[in-house]
Amino acid sequence: MGPPTRPPTAAELLQDAVVQRAVEQAWIDSLVDDPLARHEEGGWIYMDTATGVLTVIRAPRGNTFSINLSNPPPAGGAIVVGKFHTHPNPTAEGWNPGPSDSDQRVDALHGVPDLIRADDGIHYSGPSTRRGGMTGGPGYPP
Repeated sequence: MGPPTRPPTAAELLQDAVVQRAVEQAWIDSLVDDPLARHEEGGWIYMDTATGVLTVIRAPRGNTFSINLSNPPPAGGAIVVGKFHTHPNPTAEGWNPGPSDSDQRVDALHGVPDLIRADDGIHYSGPSTRRGGMTGGPGYPP
């Protein structure tokens, strides 16, 4: 089959079992049912450039309404093809489940799809696939 020739799209990331499990575990870890302890969780999605296999590295927990995903750690032989985070605050309390203005600015800068899990499902922000394809370093594309 050979190495992958392009990074996955946001839609393809959403269909991957590893990514689905990671997003749902982040949702559980966000403690969405505890108004005092709920917080954002997230991480980075990597693709092995030789095999195309996707893996996830979780980020340190965020706070009530933010998480820092600006510094993906290196993962040997893999490039960042996406990221994910949660919006644990309920829409019933007036919170926006989709990408915030800040999410959209940062996601455009980072250049990879950002999958956002909220109480009404999964939203995404940023480009539909890694900017520049397979080029650039292992972290966010230039």
